[in-house]
Amino acid sequence: MAYKVKVFVTLKESVIDPQGAAATKAIQKMGYTSIKEVRVGKLIELQVEEIDGDLSATIDDICKKLLVNQEVEDYSFEIEEVAAQ
Repeated sequence: MAYKVKVFVTLKESVIDPQGAAATKAIQKMGYTSIKEVRVGKLIELQVEEIDGDLSATIDDICKKLLVNQEVEDYSFEIEEVAAQ
């Protein structure tokens, strides 16, 4: 079985998001005044082949050790089964 994993990384609510603030201002200047706040994050996709052990635990470990700065970022992930290529 193969898997596609999507990791969603966002700044913690307590962290100021200058890119989001700039996007908010630009959107409001475009006339979309109902948009009150933009927060910018990132999406990381992983293609995973057969894996020994717990895939969720493996992805969690990769996030904590490499993909996410836990001091300022939060994360979540989704695992989707896909047909092997």
